[in-house]
Amino acid sequence: MENIAALYLAHLNPVTNAHEKIISQLAEHYHVYVFPVVFLKEGREINTRTFPFPYELRRKMLLSLFDGHDNIDILPNYNFVSPFIKYLPPILSPYSWSMRGEILRDVLEDRFISYTGDTAERIALRFYNLHPIKAKRLKISSSNVKELLYREALENLGKDEFNKNLKNGFDHSDRYNNRNYYKGEDIEDALKESWQKMVPKTIINIICENWDIVEKFAQSVDKTIKIFGMKFPTEGILN
Repeated sequence: MENIAALYLAHLNPVTNAHEKIISQLAEHYHVYVFPVVFLKEGREINTRTFPFPYELRRKMLLSLFDGHDNIDILPNYNFVSPFIKYLPPILSPYSWSMRGEILRDVLEDRFISYTGDTAERIALRFYNLHPIKAKRLKISSSNVKELLYREALENLGKDEFNKNLKNGFDHSDRYNNRNYYKGEDIEDALKESWQKMVPKTIINIICENWDIVEKFAQSVDKTIKIFGMKFPTEGILN
């Protein structure tokens, strides 16, 4: 049987149950190359509220699931280097075609397909001759997970501030008189269970170990822009 590669280009920020399912299913039939996208400026990775987890951490997430799988490789070749405007418009820009060459550089197989659940992305991949296969978008997205992560982080930060105020002599009586006192904690627990159900157990541990990243971006403005359907950090767009 002829070996065929499957290219999976994605944000993976963070890795979810859906990502694990996609990669595992592809690996049943193909040699899978996973390419987490990276945005670089002067050799430094740019992260934003939309792209909080750096490449090495996302690679760690993927290795926690697939390390030891001979037919799954995680590669750092999917890089946008500032100024990002040079990659636009997609397909017409020679830099976008150069990036295609970088993506394929370490693919060993002569034949390959690519995967995406997004219709617009599928059209773009077809123009780049990356042979996308038709696939349905799975329900759980990284955006869903990030929203819940940030909500939990903000609630925890608010609770910490509340506890600090109590220690500084604030009135404790509402704890006993206000029937809604525990409602915030109930919501927090529900949110925590929700995002944890959306990611594999090993990823839960990695996210919790790097919770400072979640807290940092939960409190920040999202410095991301969408152009021609593609998301880029605003830092590095023009220079």
